[in-house]
Amino acid sequence: MFFLPIGDTPNPRNFTPWVNWGLIAANVLVYLVMLPLSFQPVDPSDPAVLPLLRLLQASGADIRALLGSLSAYDLFTLEHGYKPGLPSAADLFTAMFMHGGFGHLAGNMLFLWIYGDNVEHRLGRVPYLLAYLLTGAVATLSYGLLAGPSTVPLVGASGAISGVLGFYFFLFPRNEVKILFVLFWFIVRVFLVPSRLVLALYVIWDNLLPVLTSAGGSTAYGAHLGGFFAGLSLAWVGERLDWHIPGAHRPEPHPDAAALQGMHAGADAVSARVEALLREGREAEAVRLLRRSLPAARQPGQQARLMFLLGIARLRQGQATAAWQNLLAALELDPDPATEARIRRALAAIRAHPP
Repeated sequence: MFFLPIGDTPNPRNFTPWVNWGLIAANVLVYLVMLPLSFQPVDPSDPAVLPLLRLLQASGADIRALLGSLSAYDLFTLEHGYKPGLPSAADLFTAMFMHGGFGHLAGNMLFLWIYGDNVEHRLGRVPYLLAYLLTGAVATLSYGLLAGPSTVPLVGASGAISGVLGFYFFLFPRNEVKILFVLFWFIVRVFLVPSRLVLALYVIWDNLLPVLTSAGGSTAYGAHLGGFFAGLSLAWVGERLDWHIPGAHRPEPHPDAAALQGMHAGADAVSARVEALLREGREAEAVRLLRRSLPAARQPGQQARLMFLLGIARLRQGQATAAWQNLLAALELDPDPATEARIRRALAAIRAHPP
């Protein structure tokens, strides 16, 4: 019996996540280029072998037993993997694109493929790439804090991918993850599970508990936690600034956004101002006004109307996946019957033209 995430919903429509695909391709390419090194034995007389032998000896390994199995890949990893005891800025980034085996690579790339497209669409291409590298660097440094002066090299993209998961957790709280369930190889089902539940289990069960119980083993749990919380923090800051970052992707508006815009006239003074901003094509200003106004709204009905308007503004920005989150949130805020009907109509419009 096993569970495996295989996708998520909803996803951006008419959007190709070139940066995310490029990151996946880069990781796979590096693995394929380095793969032959795994089959090349090292010459014990090579001067580069001595540091590796010292490292193995310090870790308590039987050098005589391992000497015949050392490969050129082991030497390459020692040189370019990140070593907390011998930190290097270059190794901080090269280590993100190296993996310890096919299973390590496949698991990381599956998670990046599932979660990365939504985050790239929300942030924009250049900001997404920068966020990936930055959270990856923070993740590696977090690993160093737990590992101390260790010279055991860290490799893998899981820290940076954990950063992507942190962004996803904050930005898409009402998305769902498709989980493949297999029992005895003849009972196969696919379930939809709330994304925040899946990611919370990843953080708490798969990473935090092993750290607290000192059951870390060789897995870089500190990197996973550092990357996740770095992504979560950056997502919070980005939402406060409405992602006003140069190079951000500007998607096309949802095809039903213009028709839906006229459904909320007369809600209150804020909505009237939002109406005017949307008519003038100033969606970013409308979003900022709504985000400032929501905390001050006291009544659930007013909160629901403002959250609904935020969803409409997101549709006008072409952010249907973000709008989906806002509209579902508006339904949970006890809207009046008229506003509820408008919310459901907007949700139906997104379903008719899925993101």
